[in-house]
Amino acid sequence: MQGFGNLPRDWFLEIFLRLPVESLTRFRCVCKSWYALINNPKFISMHLSYNSSNNEFVLIKRCLLTCLGKKVNMFSVVSSKDFSFANIAVDLPLYKKEPYLQLLGHCDGIICLSNYRDAIVLCNPATKESMVLPKSCLPCFLSNPNLIPRTNALGFGHDLKNQQYKVVRIVSYLEEFGDHSSPQLSRVEVYAMGTDSWREVKNVKVSANVQYSPIPCFDTHFNGAFHWHAMDYNNNEVILSFDMGEEAFRNISMPDFPSIYDHSLYRSLLVWNGCLALIVYPAKGIEKSFQICVMENYGMKESWTRKLTIGPLAGIERPLMFWQNDEEIVMEGIDGQAVSYNFITKQIKNLRIYGVPKSFQTLTYVNSLVSIRRGNQCLMK
Repeated sequence: MQGFGNLPRDWFLEIFLRLPVESLTRFRCVCKSWYALINNPKFISMHLSYNSSNNEFVLIKRCLLTCLGKKVNMFSVVSSKDFSFANIAVDLPLYKKEPYLQLLGHCDGIICLSNYRDAIVLCNPATKESMVLPKSCLPCFLSNPNLIPRTNALGFGHDLKNQQYKVVRIVSYLEEFGDHSSPQLSRVEVYAMGTDSWREVKNVKVSANVQYSPIPCFDTHFNGAFHWHAMDYNNNEVILSFDMGEEAFRNISMPDFPSIYDHSLYRSLLVWNGCLALIVYPAKGIEKSFQICVMENYGMKESWTRKLTIGPLAGIERPLMFWQNDEEIVMEGIDGQAVSYNFITKQIKNLRIYGVPKSFQTLTYVNSLVSIRRGNQCLMK
């Protein structure tokens, strides 16, 4: 094939699959045949699969303080092979001006960010591609002018049924009573990547009210569904799940842990060994113990099993994510540093990444060529 020189096609593909996204992006300009290969959905899928299997990274978002005392966002990618890290430049106006920008999730190299007010952004840091999602399709006002809309929950994930990446948004309409407000109605909309508009999900009932957490380490995408911490309408603490394929909500019962009204405890929902894992730990204290409970039989008759307790550990603020084949957990220290705790050696390793305390968000990350504008056209799974 023209443009491949004297190398057999299979050898050429093997070489290209091992190249980083930055190199492949530049190589598109070499010739037409290279451009066609690198943009081919099948090659993009093969490159994604290779990187997912051979390169484990952690994406860390945190805030830094400037010399003027202002908070700015910073992304870093940490390699699981040698614990080296590199900072990533994200060229987004929203990214620079919003110190409390939330990292909503990651799928196949695409990350979703929002300020929970007026902007939701999809971004591929490897290809430098980004876009602000269009305005909501939901009405700003209903027939009752006293009902005020507010974004109550956002999630980003992969629809396994239709092979699409989707953003889900729950809007609560609140009736204002002086300094207090109470939810009267919730409506749901979905944005499928590759389209140019939102659509409302009709005839779906939001079965619980999503709870705001002062530490954003609960919202989790797993097994084609997004999960939030919530209270059902009987005032029970639950996990609210939205299936991206079926576009339906369901409530998942919490394990037998103390109630949400026990303000001395925090909860984090993570993914561990292919299962949802709930971690419960004290909100305050120089030394903290972290109880890990794992959900088995997800999607059927769920049951929680208490697996282990980590600690007590000194100087740790909260857990962030599992990594290193789930043998370690990334945690945030009380002074704003990222560390890794090994379950086998019981040793803590400093990752040499620092930031404003309680500003850390993390997720498993993979470099990919997936385009945020072509959506499911790049999925060949």
